[in-house]
Amino acid sequence: MAATGKTITIEQIGSTNRRPERQTQTLIGLGLNKLHRKSTLEDTPSVRGMINKVQHLIRIVEEK
Repeated sequence: MAATGKTITIEQIGSTNRRPERQTQTLIGLGLNKLHRKSTLEDTPSVRGMINKVQHLIRIVEEK
């Protein structure tokens, strides 16, 4: 798949305490591991799928 140049910035707003290990690992895969950390990622279908799995723990800051 060709790089489109679009990026998405997300911020963790929820704790991983008492969450399933799978959700914790998804956040680590997104580059987040502590509250209020931000991560800028390429906007791909795989990243969107990971965001949908933990949408209650993160917030989308901006899309470009």
